Amino acid sequence: MLISGRRGCLLQARRHLALTCPSAAKIAPPRRPREKVEIPGLEVITYGERMHYVPGLAKPVYPPWEKDYKDPGYYKSPPAQEMALYKQKPCYVFNQRTSMLEGVRQAAWLTKTQVNSGLPPHLLTLAESLESRVEDQSERVQNAIKHARFWDTTESRPDKEKYSKTLLLNLLHLCATLQSSSSAQRRRILAENYSLAATWRRGEDLFQVRGQNGLLQCSMDALPQVCEEKDISATVDHVLETFYPVSPTIDLQKVNVYKEMNCTGFRDDYLYPHAHTLYFLESTDPQWKLKPDQFRAKMFMFAFGNALARAHKLYGTEPQSLLQRPITVQAVGSNGRIFQFLVFQLNTTDLDQDEGIKNQMWLDADVELYDFAKVRPLVKKKQVKVPAGLSGYKAEAFRKFLALYLHGAA
Repeated sequence: MLISGRRGCLLQARRHLALTCPSAAKIAPPRRPREKVEIPGLEVITYGERMHYVPGLAKPVYPPWEKDYKDPGYYKSPPAQEMALYKQKPCYVFNQRTSMLEGVRQAAWLTKTQVNSGLPPHLLTLAESLESRVEDQSERVQNAIKHARFWDTTESRPDKEKYSKTLLLNLLHLCATLQSSSSAQRRRILAENYSLAATWRRGEDLFQVRGQNGLLQCSMDALPQVCEEKDISATVDHVLETFYPVSPTIDLQKVNVYKEMNCTGFRDDYLYPHAHTLYFLESTDPQWKLKPDQFRAKMFMFAFGNALARAHKLYGTEPQSLLQRPITVQAVGSNGRIFQFLVFQLNTTDLDQDEGIKNQMWLDADVELYDFAKVRPLVKKKQVKVPAGLSGYKAEAFRKFLALYLHGAA
């Protein structure tokens, strides 16, 4: 009995030796701050004049030190109510990190837009006619994908942010080489990191789209309108979808310090004033990554913002029930494999009420360019499920990508 008891004590001691004091001890309760008692008429004796700590005397309180020069590192902004741009009526702002709860439905209500599924038919015929004349188009697209996924990295698995951007630039370069003889291609340019601002009223609320948004292809010439006048007039009968009891302003940034402005991000004498196509890439940051429907809503809102800012430059800020010439802006979103295609046409800037002519938007969502791009084969139960390399290429996705690129040039 003594031997077994001693052995149990040794085992218990060994178990306790594996623990450290912080892990074995309890967490100390948070220390309560000491209450400061102020007695009126009684002067507090501090150790400020002695220039050193004295037990029993109070700690001196000094006024904040104000420098005689501006130091950006220690700048403190005044209260919002004291700022020059402060307004009592709030403004609801949509920026590049906004994740709207209702996604495309919420964006359609905010912009007074009729949503149509699929791309306009006449856009797809542009790419089909060119595909029949280029024999090695599919091979060149697959080489562009392989370059982004396999050849442009020395790592075992390339970073998603890197290969998504490389693939987008490769496809844009390929589209330019397929139609290099067109004079309209030389009247375009790519712009990046530009800031947009567009303001409008919807009911009793004020809304604004602003911030940096993707890669923009600008053009000297405006895109032609997608549908005819009779189709635009038919939008009067369209009823906007609501999502009651959810508020339309949910997830939008509510600010009281703002300025009502409309800016395309470029100067008035810019040679390429017309927005042609916006290109978006999904963020890889888990803190700001958007779901597919919220990502499409972001494309929707910034395409609308570019069109509205341009309309205010051309026709003024007064609401127009029907624009003399509708403004068309396209958008393409990608995560390196799945593409989103969007065409937006601004028909009216009178967005206050639900009645009247609506704007139009065509959306083709979740179009896959390929199935897999594996550096190593996927093997399960000694069977190759997915071979190494590129597999499942789908030419339909690039055909739509090319159709939007050629719109206005063919």
